[in-house]
Amino acid sequence: MKVIIVGSTHAGTNAAIQILRDHPDTDVTIYERHTNVSFLSCGISLFLDGQVKHLEDMFYSSPEQLTDMGAKIKTRHNVLKIDSENKTVDIVDMDTGKMTTDTYDKLIMATGSTVTVPPIFGIDEDKVMLCKNYDQAKAIDKAAKGNKRIAIVGAGYIGTELAESYARTGHEVQLFQSREIILNHYVDKGLSDRIVKLLSDNGVDVQLSRRVTSFTGNEDGELVIETTEGDFTADLAIVCTGFVPNTELLRGQVEMDRHGAIIINDYVQTSNPDIYACGDASVVNFNPTGKPAYTPLATNAVRQGMLAGVNIFGNIQRYMGTQATSAMQIFGHTLASTGLTIEHALQSGMDADMVTFEGTWRPEYMPTTDHLIINLVYDRSDRRILGAQLLSKHEIAQSANAISIAIQNRNTIDDLAFVDMLFNPNFDDPFNYLNLVAQMAVEKEVKRGNDKPRLTAGMKPEQKTN
Repeated sequence: MKVIIVGSTHAGTNAAIQILRDHPDTDVTIYERHTNVSFLSCGISLFLDGQVKHLEDMFYSSPEQLTDMGAKIKTRHNVLKIDSENKTVDIVDMDTGKMTTDTYDKLIMATGSTVTVPPIFGIDEDKVMLCKNYDQAKAIDKAAKGNKRIAIVGAGYIGTELAESYARTGHEVQLFQSREIILNHYVDKGLSDRIVKLLSDNGVDVQLSRRVTSFTGNEDGELVIETTEGDFTADLAIVCTGFVPNTELLRGQVEMDRHGAIIINDYVQTSNPDIYACGDASVVNFNPTGKPAYTPLATNAVRQGMLAGVNIFGNIQRYMGTQATSAMQIFGHTLASTGLTIEHALQSGMDADMVTFEGTWRPEYMPTTDHLIINLVYDRSDRRILGAQLLSKHEIAQSANAISIAIQNRNTIDDLAFVDMLFNPNFDDPFNYLNLVAQMAVEKEVKRGNDKPRLTAGMKPEQKTN
């Protein structure tokens, strides 16, 4: 079989590795526009504040390693056209300008995404930068060393992480968000307010409900940032306003969603049976809603890439879907989330509700403990768990993974309320905090008179007890 992989960040690299491990005689060619492969962009903030000393440590593979495994890796080669009917790919060597055409039996689209460039006047100013790939990260690091005041536009994961990194390195940081909530894909307004306070307490000037409308320069050489609520000045601006999929090469040839993300089936196969899509170029199967969604996360890309490498040889392993589970460190706190926030659940048309646990992660009689907040979102109609967000100085990221499994398995609040979890005062209370927040949800429904038979996942109706 002859396989062409277009793109080699998380998804493309993992697809190639999987193919060559399972079927080392496969003819695999990878086309990549950059000189490197497998760059972990999620680690950029760690490099910028000095926790990771070398940006090159953010690569987990290399052209040489892929070549040793048997792949033909063509870096600095840009794919200009894909003809899915004739199974051809037109490529240009970016160094020589030479044009070639290649053919394939199966094609894996792993072209990733680019930073959304909003229609802001002056966004092409030299002092306005983007943050996504290796070259951009190097440029930002160099620019920040000569500039004290940094403005960050967009308060999603990357923008919030960059704000923390630059505050840690002695920069004056302004964080602009067009909404009244930051991290709006991951937390609700209540948790957002807490994180905004945490940022503010550590020197970040958070500007909410201020949409940036233009960038200009003034006579003092400053960058002027015009917003809907006044003007601000900085030495440098970094735009972190989300991502859009790089899928123009297949537009009109396979089915896509409104974002331009490629629709896939349970085997990461597109509407063309000889083309597979993975990573930021494709949708995910989002389990909390049961619908496709565009969720560009490295964890999704890695899994989908491996599955593409497996399933080009047949429908071998189904894609389990995702809960978009993620976590971040912010000024000594861990923020972790999985599934839906209450706002997004209600927007999806669900009869959703939420309970909030506030307490400590282990008994207060222990020498030390930390405050813990958990939001648990559930569907009132079937009591199914839909999502959770956790915030604490304690490392609670693995608890988000536990909730992710519960969502994956369609467990209910009743299941989680009594699921077996260890007890030891070193680690938790007799009931783990995940049990406790679920028990709060059960009690809330009991008080409403919604005390339905508590049927655990997988149990047949005749097995239930009164």
